[in-house]
Amino acid sequence: MGELQKYWIAVASKDHVMRGVTGGFMQVNHGKEAPLKRTKPDDWVIFYSPKQALELDEKCQAFTAIGQVTNDPIYQFSVTDDFVPFRRNVRFYDSKEASILPLINNLDFIPNKKSWGYSFRFGFFEIGKKDFELIRQSMLIDRHE
Repeated sequence: MGELQKYWIAVASKDHVMRGVTGGFMQVNHGKEAPLKRTKPDDWVIFYSPKQALELDEKCQAFTAIGQVTNDPIYQFSVTDDFVPFRRNVRFYDSKEASILPLINNLDFIPNKKSWGYSFRFGFFEIGKKDFELIRQSMLIDRHE
């Protein structure tokens, strides 16, 4: 029996998430390899963006992309001479941004609904299938609409 599919949340500013969507990759926790090693091919990843851009204070507070980990190996990519982060390829799906605000009360991974932002502090973490399905339903674009 193969390992069960897992569901992950990756936290990054929306501008960084969109760079990943364009390039077909994810890069988490400032380019660390360890979190990427926890993922397996076909695992689902939902990207949450607290801000529009890393350098700005403009809030986003939305799930901004959704995809599945590919079978490709983890690799390093030279962004600058002194920043060579680890990346893993992701197959992204057509989706729309979904605000977290209407979902907070129904998400099990947020134990304290008043301090809901605290749940995202680790930058990359596993969630249950129920939470994944709730978020996925609010993001994926139905082709039959």
